Amino acid sequence: MWVPDAATDLWALRDHVESYLAEDDVLAQARAYAADSGCVPVGPDAGACLRFLAATIGARAVVEIGTGTGVSGLWLLRGMAAGGTLTSIDIDPEHQRAARSVFLAAGYGPANLRLINGLALEVLPRLTDGGYDLVFVDAGPVDYPRYLEEAVRLLRDGGIVVFAGALGAGVVDPDATDASTAALREVGRLVREDERLVPVLLPLGDGLLAALKPAL
Repeated sequence: MWVPDAATDLWALRDHVESYLAEDDVLAQARAYAADSGCVPVGPDAGACLRFLAATIGARAVVEIGTGTGVSGLWLLRGMAAGGTLTSIDIDPEHQRAARSVFLAAGYGPANLRLINGLALEVLPRLTDGGYDLVFVDAGPVDYPRYLEEAVRLLRDGGIVVFAGALGAGVVDPDATDASTAALREVGRLVREDERLVPVLLPLGDGLLAALKPAL
């Protein structure tokens, strides 16, 4: 097995993984919107993983916490079953307007989209228990442990929850004690110790923490 012998090799490996699947013009536009608005979307590698997971389970109903400008949502939609619906929640209406234009440009219409402007922790309790195949979280890490509680409730048996940024700055630094880092560590512990879930931590982008809720 080949083992990188320097940090430069690790960066080259990461660049290779990120460039494995090229993004099209619609995703490029979504990234341009993100750059203009200060959003930090998932990279192409994490996006490809989201599409893969959605396709693997034949996802028809997906919840996204943190619409941004539509990058992750478009990857999810492209992995979902035909006729599926993406429910995406964001507090910023400008972000959602940009995302809607991206989704429409990619050929997804109102039947595929349920964009909700509001605080996720106020919206999620109104969603149906066990009614969703996949929950993707890309928002403020401080609330990740609370999002996990909601996600497990929302998922059907066989569903998947995914957290973005799970290896964000500070997570592996024992001296980092800020609230976001503490929350990322906590959600990682909660997922690992939850007997209802089968977890995996993937070093894609800033890290994806995923967990399957298997059928009993």
